[in-house]
Amino acid sequence: MRDRYLSVAQVAELLGTTDRFPRRLIAERRIKYVKVGRHVRIPESVIQEYIDASTVRPVQARRRHLRRAA
Repeated sequence: MRDRYLSVAQVAELLGTTDRFPRRLIAERRIKYVKVGRHVRIPESVIQEYIDASTVRPVQARRRHLRRAA
């Protein structure tokens, strides 16, 4: 499978954020990226992995036995 390489602006648009957020992820080395000369490109699969890792799954609700107040 061939990955598409996205610019910081494209990643920001995909995530619904400003350019500052993907740049911070890059600066903190929280995502992989590729330097092409002075340009930074992020593989599309890396963004999907980041979204998957950051997704909070719902908790299965348990029924609680409530007692009536006397």
